[in-house]
Parts: sequence; C-alpha cells; structure tokens
Amino acid sequence: MPVVLSLNVAQKTAPADYARVGATGIDKRPVDGPLRISPPGAKGSAGSGVAGDSIADWSAHGGEYQAVYGYAREDLDWWQSELGAEFHAGQFGENLTTQGIDHTTALVGEHWRIGTALLEVTGPRIPCRTFAEFLGRRGWVKRFTQVARPGAYFRVLEEGLVGPGDEITVVHRPDHDVTVELFFRAVTTEAALLPRLLAAGDSVPPEVVELVHKRSVVELES
Repeated sequence: MPVVLSLNVAQKTAPADYARVGATGIDKRPVDGPLRISPPGAKGSAGSGVAGDSIADWSAHGGEYQAVYGYAREDLDWWQSELGAEFHAGQFGENLTTQGIDHTTALVGEHWRIGTALLEVTGPRIPCRTFAEFLGRRGWVKRFTQVARPGAYFRVLEEGLVGPGDEITVVHRPDHDVTVELFFRAVTTEAALLPRLLAAGDSVPPEVVELVHKRSVVELES
C-alpha cells in the first residue's frame, strides 16, 4: 500500500547561508504531524497549503495549483545511487515523501486520498536556481531536467489532516494520457507537446494554459 513516509515543512523562511538565493523555504524538514492541508488561495497571493510550511517567492511557488509538493522515496534513492550522495526526506523541497507510488507516471487530474485530505495532481516541479544552490551541485537544473523525475504538485480538493504513515489511495484517474512526465517535457524541452496538456482540462494551472494559447498564436502568425 502506498504511504506517506515523511511530512516535511520549512519552519521559517530566512536568508540562505549556503547560497546566494536570499530568502527561501526549500529547506524542508520532517515533522511528526499530522498537519492540516488546505487550499491556500491564488498563486501570487498565497503560499503553501501545508500548515506551518513557509514559501518565500509566492510569484513562483505555492498557491492553489502548487499547494503541496510530493516526491517519491524511490526517486530520492535513485538519485543517491547516481550521485553517491545521501538525501534525507524533504531535501528536494517536498512536503510529502512517499513510498510505493510513482509520481512521474501519475496523470494530471488524478485524485489522491491521503489521510482525511483529497489532493489532485496538477503537474510537475520545474527546477530552478534555488534548488541547484541548495544542493550545491553545478549543472543541477540541466541534469534534473534531462532525467525527468520531477515529482508532482497538488491542489487541495478537500482539506484535511495528513501525517506520516497515512495511506495513499488513488480514487480517480481521468480519461486522458497527460502524465506528469509529459507535462514536464512539454514545458521544459519539448514545446511541441504543449497543446496536449489541454486534454487535462482545469487540472492544468491557468498560467500553463495561457502559455499553450500564446504558443498557438505565435505559430499561426509565423
């Protein structure tokens, strides 16, 4: 049975002493929980959906479609083997470190029941400089993009309590083929895939829908 191995939050946002990125909430650490997970509000006006978690840059992170970030322990273990390094739960900035469920092949729009909360998969995490600086690895954004194990963002359909050890049940799978991996490739390295994201309907963040439409207009005008 898929489970939450660890629930992770950034206790506070502070200027990073390990990098040049300024204030950041990427340094998430395991907590006992459970914690309440609830819809945080629109992107740009709200941060994390996890109680007690901090996000610094609301323009780039957090909000309704990025309320919760999950990453699989199996993917952390794969990176450990590849890089010869140890990664603790939360080190990739994830709120939920899971076991027994694949985020990469999850469909955008899937509903996951975790604890008493109901979450919806909304897309992948896109790597940024803060992520690279935090891990202290040169070329990390490019490497993370090439490997395409991005983890998944979620929005909160039903607020509730989530904690370590909670089972994860997929209670709905939509009728399309837009996986987290396809979404990631579309917005990073394969722009030709962007129109396919619209098949996932309103599970796709509005700014990504806007990106798809803008690209279509450019193609028509060229």
